[in-house]
Amino acid sequence: MDTANIGMGVIVLLVAMALAFDFMNGFHDAANAIATVVSTRVMKPHTAVAMAAVCNVAAIFIFELKVAATVGKGTIEPFAIDYYVIFGALAGAIAWNVITWYYGIPSSSSHALIGGLIGPALVHAGPEALITSGVIKVVAFILVSPLLGMVLGSLMMILVSWLFRNTTPRRVDKWSRLLQLFSASAYALGHGGNDAQKTIGIIWMLLLSSGMMQPGDHVPYWVVACCYAAIGLGTVFGGWRIIKLMGQKITKLKPVGGFCAQTGGAATLFFATALGIPVSTTHTITGAIVGVGATKRLSAVRWGIAGSIVWAWVLTIPCSALIGALFWGIGRLFL
Repeated sequence: MDTANIGMGVIVLLVAMALAFDFMNGFHDAANAIATVVSTRVMKPHTAVAMAAVCNVAAIFIFELKVAATVGKGTIEPFAIDYYVIFGALAGAIAWNVITWYYGIPSSSSHALIGGLIGPALVHAGPEALITSGVIKVVAFILVSPLLGMVLGSLMMILVSWLFRNTTPRRVDKWSRLLQLFSASAYALGHGGNDAQKTIGIIWMLLLSSGMMQPGDHVPYWVVACCYAAIGLGTVFGGWRIIKLMGQKITKLKPVGGFCAQTGGAATLFFATALGIPVSTTHTITGAIVGVGATKRLSAVRWGIAGSIVWAWVLTIPCSALIGALFWGIGRLFL
């Protein structure tokens, strides 16, 4: 697509929408990084939020842009991308995030964005628009990331319980509170590293489709810096409605459980980001919390609440795809 055919005004609008989505991603998913550390009263909410925001932005210096490449070049065929598709994707993802935030549902911003891309692309160009391998990879990790988080969280809990089996509960609690500061920071780093790159991928896609970038070009640094800054600002304002659900309603956590859940979740995020796989930080930490709770006894987990969260996961991609397709049609009329 020729740059002149799009117009600089439309490009600026879409970049602004992408950064707004990134801000909402931080706002919506802030609870994932800090829910356990707040709910176990290791940190005060505002202190935890500030720590998470700093770590979100600091991830810019740690992770390669592999997730951005997957989103920008590995999910939708280049021929199927135009600014109507990108508009529909961003509008659909933002709308789904607003809906789930309003009702306090910890859904996935990542999968809202992928669903938002799939819907408009299918309407615009049919099934051939999808890069099957990339879409399958993302969809598979809807199951893999919470399961891996659950396994690692439960293994951490078992390991810590064994290592400190002869230590008094008071001493375990003291050390767990200190260690939880590091595990929360690590999780916030993983959150920033994986989630900010999804927006980088969308802007990358836009610049490629507009002709402002060539496929072999590096992503402009201003794009990377703006996306990390936007997700950090979103985290500062926080998703307070979801913190209580993530930190206490699924299972009651003590500091040692919070440390194990965050460590298992952070390891999952670091692993997925290194592979370039966009995963849901919400899915990951939920799985880790369930894994920690289940090591006590299965009844320690409120499976009814966990089940309702799973339904939100299942519905996110189709719902955001449908909303994105609707906004694609609206964009055709007004852009």
